[in-house]
Amino acid sequence: MEIRTIGVMGGCGKTGEPEKVERFELKMGDIISIVGPTGCGKTTLINDIELFANRNTPSNRLVLINGEPISDDFTFDPRKHPIALISQHTNFLSDLPVGEFLKIHSKVRGGDNPERLIGETLEFANQLTGEAIIVTTGMTELSGGQTRSLLIADAVIIGNSPIILLDEIENAGIHRTKALELLKQYNKIFVFVTHDPHIALLSDFRIIMRNGSMEKLICTNQEERRVAGNLGKIDNLMLNFRGLIRSGQEISERMMTEQMEILNQTT
Repeated sequence: MEIRTIGVMGGCGKTGEPEKVERFELKMGDIISIVGPTGCGKTTLINDIELFANRNTPSNRLVLINGEPISDDFTFDPRKHPIALISQHTNFLSDLPVGEFLKIHSKVRGGDNPERLIGETLEFANQLTGEAIIVTTGMTELSGGQTRSLLIADAVIIGNSPIILLDEIENAGIHRTKALELLKQYNKIFVFVTHDPHIALLSDFRIIMRNGSMEKLICTNQEERRVAGNLGKIDNLMLNFRGLIRSGQEISERMMTEQMEILNQTT
């Protein structure tokens, strides 16, 4: 089945009132962010999408693929399931080595060349995390950032999922700007749950959540994209200092002044 669009039909919020966003639709290549304060229902929305809600969840939402409800075999057959959810919870029941974990997933997905897929997955993941992931490391030995980086890469490369849901990747300590640059190279639908303004403004549009309800839909305009560019430079500045501190260097006011001058020159 070729997936062209995914649509979400609104239901109701925590108060039982109908959602103000009655419907939104994503096409391949779109990036959307779901934003709002803690407890507003962001994770519930992506769970509804991942479960193909059919007016059978507390939100009463309906999820459509190509304008139609999805068949059960897409839900229960891992080779056909079109959605990958990268959640904040990344505990593993088995301490398989990374290479073996990826190899098994490749076989489940019917990959033609497991070794190539594993290599591409590790190359992708290691661009997002500061400490390189190696194939012999046990899955439970990975840091939070390494785990989320690996799962994102696995969903894109091995899973080849057309729809990928990412829950607060800014909390994983990965290179967010690099992640967005890499993800945009793939013709997939990406849905971010985020508190990060840079990620939100780099998205094509964003859903504002309040009290469990889709309150507003905002399309990103050109001025916001320019603001996103400046936020990216600030983000890179923070990453530079994080790297300096992790490497054991002492930070001086002179270093801060020099970095700020460089930032101002490129803004």
